[in-house]
Amino acid sequence: MNPLPEKDIIKFLKDNIEPSEDSSSGWGYSASVTLIDGTLLPCVIFRNTATVVNLAMRRFKEEQTGKTIFAKKSGLGYPAIVKTFVAGGNRINHYDIAGIHKSRFAFPLSVQKQIKGETSMGWTAFVAKFKDGRLLSFGTTWRIDFFDLPPDYEVEDIDEIINHSYLSKTTGVVALRPSSDRSVKQNDMEKIYRDRPYFECFLDGL
Repeated sequence: MNPLPEKDIIKFLKDNIEPSEDSSSGWGYSASVTLIDGTLLPCVIFRNTATVVNLAMRRFKEEQTGKTIFAKKSGLGYPAIVKTFVAGGNRINHYDIAGIHKSRFAFPLSVQKQIKGETSMGWTAFVAKFKDGRLLSFGTTWRIDFFDLPPDYEVEDIDEIINHSYLSKTTGVVALRPSSDRSVKQNDMEKIYRDRPYFECFLDGL
């Protein structure tokens, strides 16, 4: 398959995807892509190159002073920050993309905005109510862009997010307080659909 021109990728994103904003990386467009070898990547976030480059340059400069909290704690602030930007994360090149599509796993911005903070340290739990009344439990350590879904559910059909809750096999939606011990409740919980890992692709013209 032939690469899809960058301008066509950008046009698809701007015409079809509502972006969400990350406080560090700027606006992101969540989609699915097919690579030139036929590989399907169902979860990809497209971002503007300049935003991430400028962030990296600022963080490099800060850490080179040796006065930041990161540097003081480890003594390796600058190398660690460089490693984060150049040797971390999952990335793909735009010229390896042959096709772009909507992702059925991408939570719309309107749904993301309903997900409110951590339920407990490092864990956010919520129940999604769908338009037909069905319920699903979700959980994530920190990512809210993509979530796993059963084949017969669509993110567009989410009607309400019930924060800091899980779905009980016996009593329905149950509030999960910060002090709750999740391990004690495991046997009573319906399946929890987790966040999905994703790739990032950076575009100069986005």
